[in-house]
Amino acid sequence: MTIGLQTAAYISATVLFILALGGLSNQEKAKRAVWFGIIGMAIAVVATIAGSGVALSSMLIGAIVIGAVVGVIVATRVEMTGMPQLVAALHSFVGLAAVFIGINSDLSVHNFASDAERIIHEVEIFLGVFIGAVTFTGSIIAYGKLAGKIGGKALILPGRHLLNLIMVGASFVLLIMYMNHAGSWTLYAMTALALLLGIHLVMAIGGADMPVVVSMLNSYSGWAAAATGFLLGNDLLIVTGALVGSSGAILSYIMCKAMNRQFLSVILGGFGDATGPAMEIEGEQVAIDVDGVASALDDADSVIIVPGYGMAVAQAQQSVSELTRRLRAKGKQVRFAIHPVAGRLPGHMNVLLAEAKVPYDIVLEMDEINDDFASTDVVIVIGSNDIVNPAAQEDPNSPIAGMPVLEVWNAKQVFVSKRGQGTGYSGIENPLFYKENTRMFYGDAKSSLDQLLSQIS
Repeated sequence: MTIGLQTAAYISATVLFILALGGLSNQEKAKRAVWFGIIGMAIAVVATIAGSGVALSSMLIGAIVIGAVVGVIVATRVEMTGMPQLVAALHSFVGLAAVFIGINSDLSVHNFASDAERIIHEVEIFLGVFIGAVTFTGSIIAYGKLAGKIGGKALILPGRHLLNLIMVGASFVLLIMYMNHAGSWTLYAMTALALLLGIHLVMAIGGADMPVVVSMLNSYSGWAAAATGFLLGNDLLIVTGALVGSSGAILSYIMCKAMNRQFLSVILGGFGDATGPAMEIEGEQVAIDVDGVASALDDADSVIIVPGYGMAVAQAQQSVSELTRRLRAKGKQVRFAIHPVAGRLPGHMNVLLAEAKVPYDIVLEMDEINDDFASTDVVIVIGSNDIVNPAAQEDPNSPIAGMPVLEVWNAKQVFVSKRGQGTGYSGIENPLFYKENTRMFYGDAKSSLDQLLSQIS
């Protein structure tokens, strides 16, 4: 393939990637947007392999085939409940690739035309390896927390910010030494520091804030890819990395705003933990059976459903969709309230509801529906905790203090579908469960909803 033809292919792939990102902002266009991304990536891979600088070997073909087969197997087997963990794991692959490419470039022999070219090349190696190493270990820790293999509680070490600053400062000193021909050991030492930094940054973030961490690591992986693109002289990798990095950073900012967090705090880690004793909760959790819920829904004119990660775990989205259909057939107004950080992945609940064929026009964001709870007869909360927690407004010592939440307690009646009386993934107690207008609908969400469906024809 000629350079001109490869450049044209890269431009086409870039346009398709931009169309994919733009389309993903709209549920109705998301499926087409995904295809834009698939086609763009296929063009990019073929154009790169067919380029003059790539030797088509059996090792390269084997790597592509193995990667494609593994990708298909993982994509077909993963459940929506495992999607956040999968995304975190894929981010780690990008980071590890950046580390390997940077170290390989350091081991290769280069003939530089000038000192300026050499300096730029060495900075590219260092940046790519540093960002990649932080992304790699940070993503592994995020995977462990999301999969429940590592506790969700934030690990707050004494002087944690100073420790982070020391590691970053030491990495900068090693960069100067590396550029002054101190040897490759400086690159390897920095890699070790960056790996530790990635672990410490994400370990210091509480479970309640993991959706932000996922989008933040997405941004890191993009910048790692962009740095690698500069190192390899690949324009498409630079553009693609910049698109992923900037979109991930913007999403992280939006989610931080939705959670009343400071963006810098996310980058530095160490948030999502309580600052003092939690507020004491009065009252008791009152249970209700399926007959009571069915009777209340029969009398209600307006219903709002708030889905959370518990719905994904129970795979109850189809039952929720059927309940919605039957209630709407009875002439009742049914809508969904989606918090920006519902679930453990940005857009998690929107994808589940779209999969279950819930109409897009009744799925509303928090800002669109929050004022309507006061005039709503029944709210059904399915597997949510933090996003409907009044402690965010009432308890200044709560780990989620100041976070905008769905004010479901303002409705006439609130039914919470929940497995038991535990505090859930984030470990934060919820006063909503003890309020006078709240009733606990205990049990597996899908089983409970299926029983409810038997009462509603």
